[in-house]
Amino acid sequence: MKMIFMQEGDMAPDFELQSSDGSVVKLSYFKGKKNVILCFYPKNHLFACPSKKVFKMAQTIVAAYPEIAALDAVLFAISVDTVEDQKKFVEEYKIPYLHLSDPKKETCKTYAGLNLAGLAKRSTFVIDKEGKIAKIFREIEVESHGKEIIASLTSLK
Repeated sequence: MKMIFMQEGDMAPDFELQSSDGSVVKLSYFKGKKNVILCFYPKNHLFACPSKKVFKMAQTIVAAYPEIAALDAVLFAISVDTVEDQKKFVEEYKIPYLHLSDPKKETCKTYAGLNLAGLAKRSTFVIDKEGKIAKIFREIEVESHGKEIIASLTSLK
């Protein structure tokens, strides 16, 4: 089976995932209403990739989050972690946005692709209000990623 990765300009496929607060999130809920940021990452607590790195990326996004929200956008972090693990991670680090749980790995595979361990590859997708993928970040600079997201949202206006 040939892997086909999402490209900028593609229509973003809909998905339905449970979030860290127990609610169900569908991408199609936001069509025509909000820009959507999807931040894929391997896992909350990984042996080879300590949660410090995950948290460092989360920190830059948390710092940028008020500005991201002000740009008419919603942001979700997505990994293969269980809803319970997501809830603990969000509470432990006081993260202001929802984390989505993809234990079946379908959304992660469709968007980010999976690494050799079967976890989502670290990547971010900026989806405009019409549901089109406006920007994909596959190489992520952890320290400046929040600013990169803001810049891509600003360019949508």
